[in-house]
Amino acid sequence: MGYIAELRKLVGSRPLIMAGAGVLVLDGAGRLLLQKRVDNGLWSFIGGSMEPGETFEQTARRELWEEAGLEAGALRLLEVVSGPEFFYRYPNGDEVYNVGVLFLALEVRGSPRTDPSEGLELRYFGLDALPDLSPFEKAALPRVRERLLQVRCPV
Repeated sequence: MGYIAELRKLVGSRPLIMAGAGVLVLDGAGRLLLQKRVDNGLWSFIGGSMEPGETFEQTARRELWEEAGLEAGALRLLEVVSGPEFFYRYPNGDEVYNVGVLFLALEVRGSPRTDPSEGLELRYFGLDALPDLSPFEKAALPRVRERLLQVRCPV
């Protein structure tokens, strides 16, 4: 998070509008890959903030590689999320209003591996048996759940 860390040196913990991207990965059984976060111990999608000059898709691909060791093939846009329900105060006091673009990875290459600076664990969960989610995911999941179920069980 180089750009955001540099910005934080200038503005402290004041609220920022933070653009980012997330990647939802489903396994062959339709289970969702989640990461247990280092900063709050809760489960989240794979994703993070944009760096200057990146597109949302480039951010999604970079974050998937950095956080899970997976390379994305085709990506499908699932949802764009923003609004007051995406405000978050990090445990260190930093405040953000997230603007997120969520993608579904239609194909991935590699085996999931955890980046210890970002995540404690990676694991697949059934959509009906999700663990304790981070606030962003709690707010975003209702918007993408139906689309994920359609992918898992196409009509």
